[in-house]
Amino acid sequence: MARRLKPLLFAFLVIAFCSFLGGVLGPGLTGVSAATAGPEEDLKSSIKQFTRVYEVVEKNFATPVTADTGIYKGAIPGMLRTLDPHSNFFDPKEFESLRDDQQGHYFGVGMQVGPRNGKTIVIAPFGGSPAYRAGLRPGDVILAVNDKHTDGLNTQEIADLLKGPRGTKVQVMVGREGADKPITFDIVRDEIPRYSVEQAFWLRPGIAYMKIAAFNEHTSDEMEDNLKRLGETNIKGLVLDLRQNPGGILNEGVAVAGHYLRRGEVVVSQHGRTSAEKPFLAHGSPYGQNYPIVVLVDPYTASAAEIVSGALQDHDRAWILGQNTFGKGLVQQVYQLPEDTGLALTVAHYYTPSGRLIQRDYSHISFLDYYYGKRTDTKNPLDVKSTDSGRPVYGGDGITPDEKYDPKYNKFQMSLFRHDRFIFFTFTAKWFGAHPSKLPKGWEPGNDVLNDFHEYLLKQQVPVAEADWNENRAWMLAQLKREMYATAFSYEESQQVAAQADPMVLKAIESMSEARALLDKSKKLIVMRTTRDDPR
Repeated sequence: MARRLKPLLFAFLVIAFCSFLGGVLGPGLTGVSAATAGPEEDLKSSIKQFTRVYEVVEKNFATPVTADTGIYKGAIPGMLRTLDPHSNFFDPKEFESLRDDQQGHYFGVGMQVGPRNGKTIVIAPFGGSPAYRAGLRPGDVILAVNDKHTDGLNTQEIADLLKGPRGTKVQVMVGREGADKPITFDIVRDEIPRYSVEQAFWLRPGIAYMKIAAFNEHTSDEMEDNLKRLGETNIKGLVLDLRQNPGGILNEGVAVAGHYLRRGEVVVSQHGRTSAEKPFLAHGSPYGQNYPIVVLVDPYTASAAEIVSGALQDHDRAWILGQNTFGKGLVQQVYQLPEDTGLALTVAHYYTPSGRLIQRDYSHISFLDYYYGKRTDTKNPLDVKSTDSGRPVYGGDGITPDEKYDPKYNKFQMSLFRHDRFIFFTFTAKWFGAHPSKLPKGWEPGNDVLNDFHEYLLKQQVPVAEADWNENRAWMLAQLKREMYATAFSYEESQQVAAQADPMVLKAIESMSEARALLDKSKKLIVMRTTRDDPR
């Protein structure tokens, strides 16, 4: 019994011991003195008690208790939930996925899949990937992988079947709109890069757009490469889109923000109970301070993305547009543990250059409310700081934008999504079942496509008033173009089409004048400080 239990408990004991070291002994740990004997004995006693309880549960519980349920999804997460919402334990599969995300690549066929009506379908193959070259399309229903039928499998299980070593073959059978029988594709797996800088292109002459989806090990390099490709000296204004960016690696966030700040300016600092304050400084760049920036944020902008937003706001370097960000300002250290498991443990807090706390309070609400509850835009009068130019900014609830903007759907648009939130996607899959999948470059949907969509809505029993139809014509054409480009061209081109028609992106272009005013004020302040500090 003890031999079987030992490897299962090892990760748990390591976490408990790490928590003990950080929470009891603190930064001055050089040895165990008499003063620490009490807490150490308490820890040993607690571990022994846990082992006894686990043995009784494993021996007598009504159904078998495995390592997965008893330790990985029971004892360890239970302990971490008493600490904070973001300390997290990763089982082997989850830890492998985390490392893939951080490294920005994995091995597989290269497509996004998701659940629809109890099936797993292809959302979109990535441009140039093995799945794209093979001819898989958005809307294809995955029926089997290597002769293993997908009935009863969830989306994650099917995604795992598609992954595998580079150069190995995988057979994928799909059902497709307009096809009389299933279609089988033989695909050779390859390395699939996950670009964290998803888009970088010209919105209009002089105005560039960049979408950063996350911060992995290559984000700053990807940003630099894209700025070089665009020609940074030609940029007269930048829309930096950080919406739905969950964060990622701290140093990459620092490097991204540091490109647009003066060398030596503080990007962020971290304070921990057991560690001294540590500021992270900007490296600067020859061209990054020369053009105005509007940063787009929303409630899903978190962690490293908030660090970037907060740094650019505090130094009056960018105009922040959107909604309050998530409010995750906890520094987490990732530990690799035995049995290919991992731990993300909170060790400190992030503070913006002005000294405001990013993290919002989680002490008096459930984790469910913390993640999914309704947010209120509150300003904490006890945590008010100033930007470089003296503008007030508040801490404790994420980053508050300089300009609030939350585009809403009208009643007709909401009625479509209430009927089927993927209605444009499902129509597009059906439409391409009866039409060629390749369209000429620069193609635009016209009256014929719109009429087909109208007939589709009627068949789906979606009421359509003539006035609503005429009023929302341009909006529907934009939605159809975005979805249809994913099939006819690539997922990446569809996302570019979406950004060009996005109301918030268009608003950002309008707000570039505010960003320009901030930049001009910032430059004047720099000149004043330089003159004041000049010893001559």
